[in-house]
Amino acid sequence: MQFQVTPELIEKIQHLASEQLDQELHRYLKDLHHADIAEIIAAIPPVDAAYIIRLLDSEKTAEILMELYEDDREQILLQLSPQEIAGELDMMDTDDAADFLAELPDEIKGEVIDNIEDDEHAKDLQELLRYDEDSAGGLMAKELIRVREDWPVSECIDEIRRQAENVIRVHSIYVVDKDDKLIGRLSVKDLLTVKSQTKIAEIYIPRVDYVNVHTDGDEVARVMQKYDLEALPVVDEIGKLVGRITIDDIVDFIKEEAEKDYQLAAGISQDVDTNDSFIKQTRARLPWLLLALVGSFVAVLVIGEFDTALERYSRLFFFTPLIAAMAGNVGVQSSAIIVQSIANNTLSDSLSTRLFKELLLSFSSGLLLSLLLLFATHFILNYPISLAITIALSLIIVMIIASLVGTFVPITLHRMGIDPALATGPFITTSNDIFGIFIFFSIARVILEF
Repeated sequence: MQFQVTPELIEKIQHLASEQLDQELHRYLKDLHHADIAEIIAAIPPVDAAYIIRLLDSEKTAEILMELYEDDREQILLQLSPQEIAGELDMMDTDDAADFLAELPDEIKGEVIDNIEDDEHAKDLQELLRYDEDSAGGLMAKELIRVREDWPVSECIDEIRRQAENVIRVHSIYVVDKDDKLIGRLSVKDLLTVKSQTKIAEIYIPRVDYVNVHTDGDEVARVMQKYDLEALPVVDEIGKLVGRITIDDIVDFIKEEAEKDYQLAAGISQDVDTNDSFIKQTRARLPWLLLALVGSFVAVLVIGEFDTALERYSRLFFFTPLIAAMAGNVGVQSSAIIVQSIANNTLSDSLSTRLFKELLLSFSSGLLLSLLLLFATHFILNYPISLAITIALSLIIVMIIASLVGTFVPITLHRMGIDPALATGPFITTSNDIFGIFIFFSIARVILEF
């Protein structure tokens, strides 16, 4: 049966930590998986969690810290001294350690780096912090296996053994020239089946996929997905091999990007979760709620311009929510498809071609739904045929325009360098609501002549 972290266990661990009962804590925690310990310390006060981090072996606590959510980890790290944090970072791969450093206040970072015992490790972390966190340079780790093309196999194997001590998982062996420029990769099978004096230049594979340190994370994910790669080497501006990105790093990146896009589509402007402060959650939600309020107020003003219609044809008012909702829904559907295509790099059509396709799709769907609405309003609700035609015609036109807006906006945002996920949120819904209401009453004015 799978182990479960229970409220009773969490309460017991918290009690032992607060009372500093080290032996009993060791007894409870020694056989637990680091992910289970992370779940426990995330649920207890940071001061008690920090005590457990100090108590356990640094190799294990490094894995525990990597399992925690960023906010939980930050609260615990702030309980530790710079020397203690440095001790944790010493046990981590450079990419994870750099991520942790980036979370710390600026005034602490320098102290932590100064206290890292391994000078090479500290130098690597400083280099990684120079890159944008969503670039290949920000995602990569410095740990990898590299060999020179002019080495014989015997020397190559000895060097691989030495380098592998710092690499948790060996995905690939990269080949560089005398200037450390990436020129290929090495097959382990070829390495083991040739004579020991054979030069690496005779057996390496010259074709190797790679990215530049400044390559955007989305492009890195696309390359790794397209070629089904477990690891991807990273080169600097002059082609020198400087790191590698592994599949677990890019999965974490994709997950974070998906969460950001989901929240942006829901009208949340910052990355927040349920544990964040009241102030932070309010700042994240309020801007888009304000936009929705302004948009809704504009919709009220639009309806006010047609008060004569509402006086003479009050039944039009009952269909206003239907028209607005269909406009918003169709716009979100269209924009969601475009945003997904952009994310997957499968949007190959030109803007005009895409708009034409969307026009045909929305017309066919709108025609069917409008006929159903015409039937329902005239034969079920017994509305006059002129009123039923007005409502049905408004629906099809609103659906066509909403789908075109939902297609045009995300493509335009993407070309402007703005996250197109913005177009699946309140922005597109609110704008289409306003367009829908305006079109509805404008058509009604023409057909019903008021």
